[in-house]
Parts: sequence; structure tokens; C-alpha cells
Amino acid sequence: MTTPQQNLDLANNFAKVFSTGDVEQILATLHAEATYWVSGSIDGMSGSYDKQELRALLGGVTSVYTNGALEITPNSAIAQGNRVAVEATSYAELKNGKVYQNRYHFLFEIRDGQIFSVKEYMDTKHAYDTFYA
Repeated sequence: MTTPQQNLDLANNFAKVFSTGDVEQILATLHAEATYWVSGSIDGMSGSYDKQELRALLGGVTSVYTNGALEITPNSAIAQGNRVAVEATSYAELKNGKVYQNRYHFLFEIRDGQIFSVKEYMDTKHAYDTFYA
């Protein structure tokens, strides 16, 4: 079992790796049976994903960023047991000229020293307006 500090380190590392846009490295931070859930009801974005489905989602979305990545910056975090809650902001410039800058709450569950699940809560209207409108 990992300590709360180790779990915080895993969550912060996820944000660091996610910010590179390297899909395979992002997936490598996750447990083999990990799930990733995105809030809202946006077709093609919201919902629950296993690692293979997340690979496809991330591969598609990273292609619209000018530098291929969405920078995630954790602002605060707290760990209790095998869970870590993180407040974060994001920033990316899109090839269509729009800027995506959102606020997030991530809830990570840690199992076997790896991230087992991620729940991503965000401003879905901003996401929709940026990517789909």
C-alpha cells in the first residue's frame, strides 16, 4: 500500500506527463485495468473509458493543439487513503485559433502503486464551446 504522499506524487506526475501530450507515456502512468471518466454529456468526450478507449480519445484531441499538448497545472491537492483530490487548471492553443483554458477537479484512486481510476470534472460548456462550437 502506498502512503498519502506517494499517492500525491503519482497524481502530480500524471499532470506532468499529461502536459507532454505523449499518449503512450500518459497511459503508462495508469494501472493495466484503469478507467478514466469525463464529466458531462458531450458526445465524443464525456463518459467512461478504459485504456484503449482513452488512447483513441487522447490521440484525437492532442492533434488539435498547436503544440500537441494540453498543459495541466495542479493548484492544490489532498490525499486520504488511496484517493487524491486535485484542483487544476489547463491551457492549450488550438490550431483553429481558439484557446482552451479550463478549471478541473480530478479524483484519483490509487491501486498497486498506480493510478487505477480518474474522474475528471470540468466546465463542460467551455469544453464544448472550444472544441465543438
